[in-house]
Amino acid sequence: QVQLVESGGGLVQPGGSLTLSCVASGSIFSIYGMGWYRQAAGKQRELVATITRRGDTNYADSVKGRFAISSDNAKKTVHLQMNSLKPEDTAVYYCKQDIQLLGKGLPMDYWGKGILVTVST
Repeated sequence: QVQLVESGGGLVQPGGSLTLSCVASGSIFSIYGMGWYRQAAGKQRELVATITRRGDTNYADSVKGRFAISSDNAKKTVHLQMNSLKPEDTAVYYCKQDIQLLGKGLPMDYWGKGILVTVST
């Protein structure tokens, strides 16, 4: 019904930048919120940044001032601009979108499969 596909990950040196993108497709009526989460090896998945349909944003303390989330609801896309990357940012990054399907009542969370970001020399 809904598919989320992330792109833009890869290997980057400390201090470098990457931009992640996530596009949703399927029988989508409306998107209520979008976000990025990450899971490092041996750790639990954690929130990185979220953005509401109105444009309100929220960031984890560890990425404030370095990461920026943006979205284009018409294109069903959310981006994560990551600057000043650190080795501790290494993780699999997951996109999540809160989506209401065509003909369905309540919105639900949908997740992408994840994309690896490695920050290393």
